[in-house]
Formats: sequence, structure tokens, C-alpha cells
Amino acid sequence: MNNPGSTSQFKQSLSLFDATMIVSGSMIGSGIFIVTANMSRQLGSPGYILLEWVASAIITLIAALSYGELAGMMPKAGGQYVYLKEAYNPLVGFLYGWTCFTVIQTGFIAAVGVAFAKFTAVFFPALGTGNIILNMGFLKVSAGQLFAIVVIILITFINTRGIEYGKLVQGIFTSTKILALAVLVVVGLYVAFNGHFISGNFHNMWVASSVNEKGEALQNPLTGFALLAALGVAMVSPLFSSDAWNNVTFISAEIKRPERNIPLALLIGTLIVGALYILSNITYLAILPLHGNPLGTDVMSNGIAFAKDDRVATAAVSVMLGSGAAYIMAALIMVSTFGCNNGIVLSGARLYYAMAKDKLFFRQAMKLNSKGVPATSLIFQCIWASVLCLSGTYSDLLAYITIASLLFYALTIAGVFVLRKKQPDAQRPYKVFAYPVLPAIYVIIALAICTDLLIEIPKTTWPGIIIVIIGIPVYFLVKKSHAMQDTAIK
Repeated sequence: MNNPGSTSQFKQSLSLFDATMIVSGSMIGSGIFIVTANMSRQLGSPGYILLEWVASAIITLIAALSYGELAGMMPKAGGQYVYLKEAYNPLVGFLYGWTCFTVIQTGFIAAVGVAFAKFTAVFFPALGTGNIILNMGFLKVSAGQLFAIVVIILITFINTRGIEYGKLVQGIFTSTKILALAVLVVVGLYVAFNGHFISGNFHNMWVASSVNEKGEALQNPLTGFALLAALGVAMVSPLFSSDAWNNVTFISAEIKRPERNIPLALLIGTLIVGALYILSNITYLAILPLHGNPLGTDVMSNGIAFAKDDRVATAAVSVMLGSGAAYIMAALIMVSTFGCNNGIVLSGARLYYAMAKDKLFFRQAMKLNSKGVPATSLIFQCIWASVLCLSGTYSDLLAYITIASLLFYALTIAGVFVLRKKQPDAQRPYKVFAYPVLPAIYVIIALAICTDLLIEIPKTTWPGIIIVIIGIPVYFLVKKSHAMQDTAIK
């Protein structure tokens, strides 16, 4: 057993099943239940919407296969941070860790926590984000935000008690939501085929259009370069919904036979989620009309494009099961978001632990508690995620960082090429399939999407680049601070 404050090694106690549950559970949050509404307004075409989800699944799978090689080479706590450090230099690794701590990981935790609170409010309205309990003018705090913080603290506490508790929660909640999504698909398609809903959206599948800037029902035709630009922007939604699969690499040091189980978990987990996402969207399109009217009075007249609060899944279930749909979907999304946050909280702390060991984060974060987990790192993460909850800007921060996240994925996968040159003799228990074609395809696609986003939606992409750049002076300040502390100790 580790002593309090020790810096001893982690215990390898996670099986292939546990690792797969972290991959799948971290990916499935609330996105799959809502983002198709925005995609329908951007593309207006069933064919292109499904194409985006298929492309997202393929892109994510290619990335996961590429990460499998790196994970097998370096089964260390910190995962992607370690890969970037080894492929390039400590600065690049730090910039990734800095971005994760400031926005990516903690921003996800905050946003998913607030989503949990919003759907809890379906049962207990007093816990809603619309219930403002503190208004200071420049700062408004809702009951939903405070409840989200309580939930984040609870998940953090569970994970400080040991990896066994964290993996138990992850296994239960992830299994439940995978089963629930599968049932949603099966029942939905059964209802669609038997209710003759399936024919409407599948005529003129490839005629694309977008809703005008005022959000009215008027459709603007999309062709040529305008269509390509719209496809690039719309790709953000399925990629965001599929994100966080890489979290399993952060806990590499705690997985049994990591050289085998991490690549397998990445493969199995991303395949499961990709298939469920594609089938879920086929179900939505089979039940609900794609185009709708923002002034519609029921789910069929609103359609997918103007589903109330973008809750497409709730609208589909209401057609399937009637008036109790809101409660059924609220319960499912609560399960989904709680399990998602558990996986993100559990894994993120290991990243900051690895940075602390390299003297690039608070020193206390490198300590393991008596249960063998980085409790202090978990607490730091919890505090900052809670601040983001209170800031009310978490959704903006997530939008800002989408491009940075894609760039780091591309940079990491490019690291496969770099490390093949730098460390040709390193042990590689698993080598990426179809090298160098698949990794190259991912890098090209990711950079193309980034370029499109910078051109088409600069207000929500350039800030992400700025956050990464700010990390450069922070890196040198951190290095200087640790050097001064080391000198003082001597």
C-alpha cells in the first residue's frame, strides 16, 4: 500500500473491459442527443448528415489505431502528453497539458456537469440553470451551476477513494447507457418501419441547404465551395460528440498488459460508439422530418432542425413512447453525463500527475494518496472545473478549443512518423494498420478541417489558438519557478 504523500508507482488493476468502458464512457455524453439539430440547420440534407457521422466514426477510428502504436510503446501515466514530449520536446507536451487543464479537460467536466444539472431539473425544476440564486450584475449564479459543482465534487471524491471505485462507477454507468442507446435504436427503427415514418427524409437525400442567419425556416441552397465549407463546419458536432476517446491513454500505467489492452480498448470502444452514433441518427431521420418550422406546435412540425432546445432524441422518443419521453430521456442523459464525467475526471488527473513529475505542474500533483491515486491532482482539477462552472463561459471555451484539440490530435499522430525515425529500434508491440497511409490521411483531414474552421468561424477558433500560444510564456515561467525552488532547497 502507498503511504500518504508518496510518489510510488501506480498499480496495474484495470482490465481490457475497464479500459474499454473508459473509452466508450468518456465519448458518450450529451452530444449524440442534441447536435443533429444544429447539423440539420447547417446542411439540410439527410445524406450529408449521415455522411458526416460516418466520416467522424472513420476519422476517430483511424486516430485511435494510430494512438494504439504510441500507447504500446509508452504505457505511462499521462498518455498523449508523454507522446508529444517524446516525439517533439517538453514544450509541446506542456502546451497540450496546459490546454487540457485550462479548457479541454476541465471545460468538458464543467459543461457535462451543467448538462447533468439541466436534465436533473426535468425532475426537480428548482435545480435548473434558469433558477438564478445570486445576481451581482457581472456575475449570475444559478442553482444548476451550483448543483453541477456538487456533482463534480462527488465524482472527484469517489475517485480519490481508489481506482476500484472509479472503475466500478464507470463500468455500471457506461454499460447502462450503451444498452439504453441500443434499445433506443432498435425500438425506434421498429416504430419507424411499422409507422411508415421512414420514407419522408430519404427522398432527395443529397439536396443540401442551410437555415438563414435569422434562424428562420427559409432554406438557402448549398453547392460547390459553399457546401464544402458547410461540411467542414458541421463536422465539429460529430467530432465533438466523439471526443475524449484518448483519455484512456492518460491511465496507461494502471492498465494490465497495456501494450495489448490499450490498442484493443481504443479499437473496440471507438467502434461501439461510432456504430451507435450512426444508428442513432438513422433512427432520428426515420422518425422525424428533417426540415421543420421554428414556430411549430409539436415535435413533427418542429422537425429535427427546430426540435425544442435541440433535444432531437427527446422528440424522437416522444413519437415512439408518448408524453413520458421527456422523463425517459432526462434519466438516460443523466446516466450518460454522469458516466462521461467520471471517465474524464478519473483520467485527467493522471495527465497533471505526469506533468508534475516533469516539474511542469504543481509539485503536490505528483503525490499518490494511501489509495494509490493522485488525489491532489484530482482536487486541482475539481477546483478549476468548478470555477469554469461558475464563469458561465464553459460552452464558449469548448467552442474556442475545438480547433486546438484537433491540432494536437494531428500533431500526436504525426508523432508516429517522427518516432519511427527517432526511435526505430523501440519496442512496438502494436503497429498502426496500413502505415503510413492511415496516419497521413488523418493528419491531412484534421488540418483541412482546421483551415476551414479558421476561415469560416474565426470568432470561435482563433481564441483557441491564442490559448495555446499563451502557454508558451507560461512554460518558461513554470520552468523558472521550479528552478528557483530547487535552488532554494539546496
